[in-house]
Amino acid sequence: MHCRRTGGRRVLVGFTALAVAAVMAGSSPAATAMAQDAPDEAVEAYLDQVRDEPGRLSVFVRELPKGGDLHTHLSGAVATGWLIDKAAADGLCIDQNDTAVAPPCEDGARPAADTRTDRAFYDRVMRAWSMKGFTAKTEESGHDHFFAAFAKFGAATGQKGAMLAAVASEAAKQNVSYLEPLISRQSGAMKDLASDLGWTEDLPAMAAKITGAPGFDRIVEKAAAETDADIAEMRRLLGCGADRPDPGCRMAVRIDHQVNRIGEPSVVFANLVLGAVLAERDPNVVGMNLVAPEDEPKAIKEYSRQMRMVGYLRRTHPAAHVTLHAGELTPRFAGPDALKSHIQEAVTVARAERIGHGVDIAGETGSAETLKTMADRHILVEINLTSNCQILRVCGARHPFTLYRAHNVPVTLSTDDQGIEHTDLTHEYLRALRDFHLTYSDLKTLARASLEHAFIQGRSLWRSRDVHQLDEACHQSEIEESQPGPACASLLRSSPKAQLQWRQEIAFHHFEQRYGASGPAR
Repeated sequence: MHCRRTGGRRVLVGFTALAVAAVMAGSSPAATAMAQDAPDEAVEAYLDQVRDEPGRLSVFVRELPKGGDLHTHLSGAVATGWLIDKAAADGLCIDQNDTAVAPPCEDGARPAADTRTDRAFYDRVMRAWSMKGFTAKTEESGHDHFFAAFAKFGAATGQKGAMLAAVASEAAKQNVSYLEPLISRQSGAMKDLASDLGWTEDLPAMAAKITGAPGFDRIVEKAAAETDADIAEMRRLLGCGADRPDPGCRMAVRIDHQVNRIGEPSVVFANLVLGAVLAERDPNVVGMNLVAPEDEPKAIKEYSRQMRMVGYLRRTHPAAHVTLHAGELTPRFAGPDALKSHIQEAVTVARAERIGHGVDIAGETGSAETLKTMADRHILVEINLTSNCQILRVCGARHPFTLYRAHNVPVTLSTDDQGIEHTDLTHEYLRALRDFHLTYSDLKTLARASLEHAFIQGRSLWRSRDVHQLDEACHQSEIEESQPGPACASLLRSSPKAQLQWRQEIAFHHFEQRYGASGPAR
């Protein structure tokens, strides 16, 4: 962002000076006026000054506008302490394997409420349900400890609206403006439906059997109603519309439908069909994804078939966006066959729009061509640094973050499972700064990419993907204007995505005003 003078008047090149009131979520024109040149160089200098001062650097990164968190599993995103408190409040028990179970507490199980008075018990559950204090042992890797945690706390994750509220509130503290959590819907009902249908490799015929099965439309209605009710409950708990709403109320939220990849073909495909149809019928659902350990033997066996399933649904249900866990692998957890082509298949067969993790790209056969395809198609990689370090032991310079960037593949930072992993988006940005010596310009690009590649509806604010020049409608405006031009205002009114991007650019301006020159007072 910069300004130039034309005919004696200062003109903002990049975006207009003031936000449309509806877009700015209540900010006044005076609060959003961009009356000074963006001091990017001064902010770069400030960042260099505080790189070795952890306290000041943490404040700088926490206040940085970060856009969206595009890869976050709701059940793993909620703080572990929140889940323990929920288990206690719901009267659950903790059995001898540290798993939350329904009462009565038998066979050595203890009331979860005991965690309120027994600190050692609380700490034991915390360690079992998260990566806090985890040290890899011969009998248990970080990978195994992480994935085992979901089953242990699963009984405490029933109230999705409350979980969304907790995650949105925390994300707002990190200056995040958009969440795209992964949630499963009606998977049991779809399993029952699919089990009666059998399986055929003829995907059009199989899809017709699923959508034509008695009860399918009712399942779709229930899944949509659950999603809408959870978002409404989130907003109620955050006090949205009240006099003093939680900052999480400013969060835009859309849901990606997650499907467990470890299942029979008919069940996996049926749940994918449900996700595709939901994305067409419910504006709160925008995409779908396959989850569960990619290295699990059945997941490896079925991987190519599942990529064909997703690719078929991409063609027949274009409203359903696709992001896929692919390449969350290393030789320690998977054999050479699995390591040679998972990302390539996700890109070329499933035609995913985003890739989650993508850790093993360098070892794949034809990786250079895959990287070129990803760059040409603007397929973003959701980078999860803490997750990859804890689960796969791929840390620091071993991570392909720099490889993707060197090949012009768009990337952004995300949290994956911030509750289990005891991280947040601020810490992911701090980790990237430390490991890859990023500049402020790099940080802005990561944040902008998160919203550009978000599945939220609407046209982008940018003229072309991953080139941050504004759409012609908003290309330039006199700083003194009190409103953007009619074409720009029309774009912002019609596009939730453009609204988010506009808000982010306003936030960048204020951030740069704060950290320009000498930076904030100590």
